[in-house]
Amino acid sequence: MPEAYIVDAARTAVGRRGGGFAASHPADMAAHVIKTVTGRHDFDPADIDDVILGCLDNIGSQAGDIARTSALAAGLPESVPGVTIDRQCGSAQQAVSFAAQAVMSGTSDIIVAGGVQKMSQY
Repeated sequence: MPEAYIVDAARTAVGRRGGGFAASHPADMAAHVIKTVTGRHDFDPADIDDVILGCLDNIGSQAGDIARTSALAAGLPESVPGVTIDRQCGSAQQAVSFAAQAVMSGTSDIIVAGGVQKMSQY
């Protein structure tokens, strides 16, 4: 069985509700992290099999498939899909678990996984 590895990690700075990031779109914040991580490695972004992001309570600018929106905002090719999951307090952890399962099952090779949450939305 193939093994899954976390190759890199990044995050945005932590902000306060209504603070310095309040005007930033959450998809742009996630896109910044995606660009940072993918930019550190020498591979074709079209080889990414999926972008899986956890997001608690997809409302406002977080509504819809913010994983797909973030992938496109990061400049990934349109051929790279994205899926958003909501597992309440464990959404990002579940995204990473689903990514590992896909790699270990042999159905995927490269997945970007994590989470996005903007409390100023509430």
